[in-house]
Amino acid sequence: MKHRAVGAVLFGGGVLLLALAAGLVFVVKPAMTKLPYDLAPSTSVAEAKGATFLQIADTGVGIHQADLKSTIQVTPERAKTAALSGDLAGDAVVWQVGQTVERTDTKALISAYGAELALDRVSGAAVDWNEQYLDESGGNREKISFAGQVYKFPFNSAQDNYEVFDRDLRQTRPAEYQGAEDINGLEAYRYEQVITDEKLGLPADRVGLLLGVLAPGATSGEVVYSNTRTVWVDPVTGAYVKVREQQKKVLVPNAGTPVTLLDADFIYNDDTVASSVDRAKESRSQLTLLGVYAPIGLAVLGLALIVVALLVSRNRTATPAAATPAAATPAAKTPAAATPAADPAVTRVDQPAVRDDERPGGPLSDEIPPASTNWKSEPTVPGPRHARDEAEK
Repeated sequence: MKHRAVGAVLFGGGVLLLALAAGLVFVVKPAMTKLPYDLAPSTSVAEAKGATFLQIADTGVGIHQADLKSTIQVTPERAKTAALSGDLAGDAVVWQVGQTVERTDTKALISAYGAELALDRVSGAAVDWNEQYLDESGGNREKISFAGQVYKFPFNSAQDNYEVFDRDLRQTRPAEYQGAEDINGLEAYRYEQVITDEKLGLPADRVGLLLGVLAPGATSGEVVYSNTRTVWVDPVTGAYVKVREQQKKVLVPNAGTPVTLLDADFIYNDDTVASSVDRAKESRSQLTLLGVYAPIGLAVLGLALIVVALLVSRNRTATPAAATPAAATPAAKTPAAATPAADPAVTRVDQPAVRDDERPGGPLSDEIPPASTNWKSEPTVPGPRHARDEAEK
């Protein structure tokens, strides 16, 4: 009974561990490969050395050169995420994003924008949401349709091309996979998006303002935009670990010389790259632990317990037959060792002979006395009848 109880406990424990391993693989890991609802805000800083840029200030509009710093802050909107309904409920998160570009010498603000968008929790791509917007003019929210990858790549990113959203074009362009590189000890996939001399759809009044200041003799013109965007992505989490944007914007008037409005090479600074890599490594470790090592360990331990349980049960069944001593075998099964029943009529040879006068018996006894063993001794002769002889005398 004790063996049976121990075997049952071990077997149940093994099955439970196997169930836990399956749960980690099919429930916990898929839940971890989604953008969390409680994601902490993050800040990324990119710097451009010796940039050429258009600066609009109270003193006027002009082209300047200086170092620039771009700061992007991503803040998850938990309340708006919780309010999502329909197909977006549970499958999307809402992010608020803000960017500022300032001079590093005077701290003067060069440009800024704000946006809100919804992202798919698995692919990281923008999804259609009625409340998404882009604000580049300080309070004038423009209705816009974000699409493709904006601030994140998918979990388990592939060595393939992805559509990446460009804010200036309001459209996506392909980013081609270029290979894997080591970024601070982390293997990252490098994707490159090349935009060459595409016309920006700026409002006519804004283009007219630029022409009036920078190309007075022109009556019309356009702004041509180029950008080589390189993104290094952690393929496990899809997080950006390094970003570089080589941007160029040129005002092309119908008369006069083209004017460069922006020529800047923005790249993540060292602190941003280090913190991005650290976050990616931490997320990787958690996914690897709960998605690989823990399930394997639980499965191996569970199988071991099941095997031990079966061995314990098998030993319990085999022990009674093996432990039965030979002396306990019934006499009927071992005729050679059987002892014949004692015969009460047999007299042992080492016992003394029984004399007739010592044997019990008598006229009323039903036991027949044995023949006398003294028949060869001298016969007994009846003595004389003394009384008769005396009478005859």
